[in-house]
Amino acid sequence: MNNRIKQLFEHKKKNIVSIYITAGFPSLSDTLKIIKELDSVGVDMIEIGFPFSDPMADGPVIQQSSETAIENGMTLKVLFEQLKELRTVTQLPVLLMGYLNPVLQFGEVDFINKCHDTGIDGIIIPDMPLSYYQDNLQEFCNEKGISNTLLITPQTAVSRIHEIDNNSDGFIYMVSSNSITGGTNDNNLNTDYLERTQKLQLKNPQLTGFGIHDSASFNNASRYSSGCIIGSAFISHITKNGIEANSIKQFINNLHS
Repeated sequence: MNNRIKQLFEHKKKNIVSIYITAGFPSLSDTLKIIKELDSVGVDMIEIGFPFSDPMADGPVIQQSSETAIENGMTLKVLFEQLKELRTVTQLPVLLMGYLNPVLQFGEVDFINKCHDTGIDGIIIPDMPLSYYQDNLQEFCNEKGISNTLLITPQTAVSRIHEIDNNSDGFIYMVSSNSITGGTNDNNLNTDYLERTQKLQLKNPQLTGFGIHDSASFNNASRYSSGCIIGSAFISHITKNGIEANSIKQFINNLHS
């Protein structure tokens, strides 16, 4: 089943911009508004983070947005209700990103069914072990056409990278450095690891994430991958500047400057 993620990478090979947003932030009803604006300014893909009370891989910016979203009343049940209207506002590839605990509480099969029913193209669950995915979700994801994106880091062994590549069917999330999300020190970008991974010639394309915050870091990281995922920098921007069209357009234009 050829979903929107696969179609994107078939038609665009470089400088892909994927934006991460936190569902229910800044306000509970803002999720689809932000998606609509991102669609209008030409981003390539959107990742919707569903909040969790203990986001261990996230830096303070996304942690704070998750706390606010939870206080606003965001849950997976509320999010899927909102996402019934998703495909009336965008035809971009959209993924859900979050932790395994809320998925287990919601019910794994129900979660994948809801992803399929609302037009979600893929999932990213950083703390879900590959073996758990293979045993519990892989067959069902394949049946429903939902891509599962797995992460690699500078510490991931080459053999493990190939195993992840063989069990991925959309793209590989290449964590740029040994850090939490939101770092803005360009020295954190582990270019040796990015270059090593690029030379492996994996079957799946890669997107680089963690610490991508401006045009310089975007362009640098994109030398070694098909593009980048921007999360904390975007969350910080809309926290300060709001979610209106001009604010979001300014942020995306700055990435390309």
